Amino acid sequence: MEFEAASKKRNKMVHMNQKLRRKITALVVDDDTTNRTIHSRLLQNLGIENQEVRNGKEAIDLHSSGRIFDLILMDMDMPIMNGIEATKQLRAMGIRSTIAGVSTRSVKEQVQEFMEAGLDDYQEKPLTSAKLISILHKISHNGSVVS
Repeated sequence: MEFEAASKKRNKMVHMNQKLRRKITALVVDDDTTNRTIHSRLLQNLGIENQEVRNGKEAIDLHSSGRIFDLILMDMDMPIMNGIEATKQLRAMGIRSTIAGVSTRSVKEQVQEFMEAGLDDYQEKPLTSAKLISILHKISHNGSVVS
């Protein structure tokens, strides 16, 4: 039942994405190659163009070079710069992208600290199509929310 509902929502999101003037873009920020691959494929399955980086500093550098994304999937625990610090810096830079924390952390205080850094959403790993679709509902285009 959950699979059917997720499949219907996925089809609706793909259709909505095709109707938009420009495609939704996403940045996957995770130090784990397997997680980056899974998240990238989930996004691709929904017709979302995406790029991958290995840590928060690479995400900051990419935005500093002028790249902007509709969605950022941000891991919490990464070397060089973690997701909390990267999220704070992106918000300080004026980045208005939807930032969703995606982590294995489930301790309330740790999740709260991540949310307070400037997240729009938090999902516990593993990321699934249903969780991703829930995140995508928060992205707005041209003044209207994708739903």
